[in-house]
Amino acid sequence: MSVKLLFPNKVESLLLCLIFFILSGQGLAQKKTIDFDAVKDIPNYGRFRTLEIKGHTGYHLYNGTTLDETVDGGYGAIEARYGWQSMDSTSWQAETGYPSYGVGYYSGFIGDPDILGKPNAIFGFINFPLSSSERRNVWEIGQSLGLTYSLEPYDTENNPTNDAIGAPFAVYFNLSFGAAYRMTRELDLVYGIDFTHFSVGRITTPNHGLNMYGLNLAFRYHYNADQRFVDGDPWSQDLLQARFKRPEKKKNTRLRENSIETYFGFGTVQNLEDQGTSNRYFVFSGVLDYRYKFNTMHGITAGLDYFYDESLEMDYPNDQDLIGLHVGYDFMFGKFSLRFQYGAYLEPDKGKDPTYIRAAFRYDITPWLFTQLGIKTRDQTRADWAELGFGFTPFRF
Repeated sequence: MSVKLLFPNKVESLLLCLIFFILSGQGLAQKKTIDFDAVKDIPNYGRFRTLEIKGHTGYHLYNGTTLDETVDGGYGAIEARYGWQSMDSTSWQAETGYPSYGVGYYSGFIGDPDILGKPNAIFGFINFPLSSSERRNVWEIGQSLGLTYSLEPYDTENNPTNDAIGAPFAVYFNLSFGAAYRMTRELDLVYGIDFTHFSVGRITTPNHGLNMYGLNLAFRYHYNADQRFVDGDPWSQDLLQARFKRPEKKKNTRLRENSIETYFGFGTVQNLEDQGTSNRYFVFSGVLDYRYKFNTMHGITAGLDYFYDESLEMDYPNDQDLIGLHVGYDFMFGKFSLRFQYGAYLEPDKGKDPTYIRAAFRYDITPWLFTQLGIKTRDQTRADWAELGFGFTPFRF
């Protein structure tokens, strides 16, 4: 596999980001002091943080027609991450194994920069541990979501071969599976496999999107943010615990809860013939859902979808409606849910293919009101539209 190296200035920028996080923390509340003898025997005392540098390499999963030579060389990327360790034993954090979460910066080489650009991304992430903290090698699964920018979009005159991205920005999504191997008191070697996706959800066209799969390798540094309040001497032996020692995962609270929900999502799209223009079409999703929560982490859904797609007007001037049925799975943590639904149309699909997927990120504002950001596909691989909406839970039993 041939993958070009990142420009040195990108690596320097990532290192500067990490230095900024360290220095900004050092400048806060220096007057606070902690008596080491009073806290040294308290388990998990302090505020646990991580700094991480991660490299990526791999191949493209490309389903377009004009970028084969551009993406054949694979891709490379580097990330800088700053993380917080969750510690609340009375909340969802304990029931999901005390995940870590934070913010990150991505910089990558994904092909010819004159065609695809030099993508950067800002994102949030969460990592869920899958094995006991007693183990030296801890398996984990993680997800990142953010915004990619500095892409080179399709242009009829200057960039006609880019049939993947029609805008200078896109949604950044990454799903990873791997492990963290404890090397020293503070340092982990992190390794795994991952999948990365850039897409604008047909907000603009063309929109085959960029899908990348490969390997990742990282160094993760653990430290206690309260150490500076104990002793500023770099040779001091009065050291607080550097990393959080996770207790046993708390058993998920059994709910067996039923609910009826409604959801209304909105967006705009372009057709392929509109690429490079300002022509836009309104899209709408109306959902009536049944949801069953087994416990505080896992749930299933089944329901009825109504879709309105104004972009169908050219081929179906008197009928831009579609009806479908779906089933799905919800992974829940706190007020957040990761949602995956698979559906099929109950009538002719009007060129969209018989089945569709909705992948969404949901946040519960109150027990009866939620907001949701998601992607609906027109088959298993291509985005039909991106939507943002609100939902209600009028009945719970």
